[in-house]
Amino acid sequence: MFLADNPVLQRELLSNLRTSRAFILLLVYQVALALVIVIAYPRETRIDLSVESAAAQRLVDFFFIGQFAIASLMAPSFAAGAITGEKERKTYEMLLASPLRPWSIVLGKLIAALTHLVVLIISSLPIIMLCLPLGGVSIYELLAAYVGLLFSILLFGSISVFCSSYFKRTSSSLVVSYVIILPLLILGVLGWTMLASRADVRLIAITTLVPTVSMAVSGLLLSVAANRLLYPPDIGSQGNEVVDLENEQKKAVGLVIQRDQFPDNLFAPPRRRTLMANDANPIYDKEMHAELFSQGTLMLRLVIQLSMILAIPLMTVLLFWKPDLAYLYVVYVLVFNILSAPVFTAGAITGERERQTLDLLLTTTISASQILWGKLLAGYRVSAVLTGFLMFPMLLACINPEVARNWIAMIVFVAICFVASVFNSVLSLFISTVVRKTSTALMVSYITLLVLYCLPIAFYFLVWSSAPENEDLSPLRYVGISSPMMAADSVPMTSVQSGLEMSRTKRGDWIHVASYFAFTTILTAILFLLTAFLFRSRWRLTGRG
Repeated sequence: MFLADNPVLQRELLSNLRTSRAFILLLVYQVALALVIVIAYPRETRIDLSVESAAAQRLVDFFFIGQFAIASLMAPSFAAGAITGEKERKTYEMLLASPLRPWSIVLGKLIAALTHLVVLIISSLPIIMLCLPLGGVSIYELLAAYVGLLFSILLFGSISVFCSSYFKRTSSSLVVSYVIILPLLILGVLGWTMLASRADVRLIAITTLVPTVSMAVSGLLLSVAANRLLYPPDIGSQGNEVVDLENEQKKAVGLVIQRDQFPDNLFAPPRRRTLMANDANPIYDKEMHAELFSQGTLMLRLVIQLSMILAIPLMTVLLFWKPDLAYLYVVYVLVFNILSAPVFTAGAITGERERQTLDLLLTTTISASQILWGKLLAGYRVSAVLTGFLMFPMLLACINPEVARNWIAMIVFVAICFVASVFNSVLSLFISTVVRKTSTALMVSYITLLVLYCLPIAFYFLVWSSAPENEDLSPLRYVGISSPMMAADSVPMTSVQSGLEMSRTKRGDWIHVASYFAFTTILTAILFLLTAFLFRSRWRLTGRG
């Protein structure tokens, strides 16, 4: 019953693959890949096939790096709710009481979640085959790359299912999965690019090392998830896990959050033991003291520990050893905030609706502005403090003379992170007002941020890789006016040795940075005003829960 006649697998496959969303996603994915090939395809009327084509190699590398990044981002979205989804639908207790073996449940959930993603990856094979006539890439390299992609998907899905077995909410499982997968994504991209000149070594690594590591780690993670289903934690009414914060702190391994001590009280204030002040915002007080941490602190502890572990080597290399690459550390901070900010804000309004408390909230005397500001500030406070932990090394790096010389650039880096973090929270709150489910709001927030932040970078790199060497593409950078990552790359930095501006910066870079600040500030204000309007018209006035 592990695979054949597995009711969990059959039910999940039917519900996932027969939806219109599955066909629309497949269509959009194929059209996007086809556009990449069309834009980057060589424009020469004659191609010399007697020599290796560097353009074809760059195109294939970009193609597979892009698919690897997409797989790392999409796998958790499909698999991170495998177990938590049952808990949110109040069917977890019934699933545990069924005669199904834990391994049948885990494998059924994993295969059903990843089948759609595997179909997307395999369906791109005919498109990439169009690059074979260009030369420079063999069919064995292409097939090996797909083998590596498929085993990477297996590993990412196993990580997501493992996280899903430890949390009650899909949002918590999702963000922890992304934090774990992010280092693997970085290592995979670095390994692929570093071995670009050694195709034979890369071929052997992809076909032997990647499958072996993926199978071993996946088997271990899935066995732990299955054992957790066999011996579940304390289950209360409607399949809810019983979380005792004091007991959780006593059993915590590694970081322990002390809510009455600095700096933990910045994002996890201690329980209020007195009456609320007359001028206090009740929504903000309720969110900070009860709602955000009602399911325990496991997610927060894991996110802090994993992000700091990854930040240590990045800080050493990018801020002390190669300070001219400091913008890459800023990119890491921005990626972390992209992952964390929606988790604390995307369920601001939808969470009330799912708990069936929105009607009760709307009948109170609390104004709409108090509700929105309370929800926004509570979620932003946690994500901003967590992001600030990663920004502290930027201040510490000022002991490096070359970094201290660029103190203006460091201030601008901090400002970029601040503006982006505010926008991420406001966007998530806006989407939470528009949609009806927290899981939907979370995924829409992630997709929107990826489109605004990463799509301009991909487009610029795609055009740059296929354009002639003597063509000036500096005006093209302004397509990334919405991306804080491109703005960080545009911040000028000066060299200590020569006192001259570094070669990677350009004369108009400060204009690009100022344009990003202006665009994002205006867009943030517009989104918050729209959120207030929609909240009044969609929820406040109609009273629909």
